[in-house]
Amino acid sequence: MYVIICFHRYLRILLDMRRDGALRRLADADAAGLYVYRKQDLSVVLGESGRTLDRTVDSLARAGLLERVAHGVYVFPLSRRIGAGTLDAITRCLRPGRITWESCESALSQWGVISQIPVGRTTYMTTGREGEFHTRFGVIDLTHSKLPPSRIIGNLAYRDDGRLPIATKRFAYDNLRSTGRNLGLVDMDELEDDDEW
Repeated sequence: MYVIICFHRYLRILLDMRRDGALRRLADADAAGLYVYRKQDLSVVLGESGRTLDRTVDSLARAGLLERVAHGVYVFPLSRRIGAGTLDAITRCLRPGRITWESCESALSQWGVISQIPVGRTTYMTTGREGEFHTRFGVIDLTHSKLPPSRIIGNLAYRDDGRLPIATKRFAYDNLRSTGRNLGLVDMDELEDDDEW
């Protein structure tokens, strides 16, 4: 019995040491600007793969050191960077390799074309799959776009803070209209005003 108790204590100490090492790596990555991860990103940061990585990620999630926000997407909840760009970072991980931009109601609200500000929801267009993801940071509303990259890229405003680009005022309206969403809140006078970022 004593041997079993000692073995369990040894395993707990070993697990705590591994968790401390993982926490240091996550904190270092956070300092470098990375706090939202896909599973393959965690493989690089933690230096693990396969079942070992799965066990470590599960352990870190149980300990509150990683938060699963969607299938295969995790946030380091102790990050100092959590804020306005967190939903963008999650969205980027949800649709890697796809063109994704803030648009429709969210963009039009920022341009002052819709007077009501969407609360707790950000609308994006993407060349990837559509979907809706509920996170504690807000709801991500992804709508698929069939437009070719040549029609998208020139109609985006790029931000200096590394966030996803936002549709220009007219492009956001075109996105809203083409997806069949409600146009009733659009202030057409503001839409025609040429002042953009």
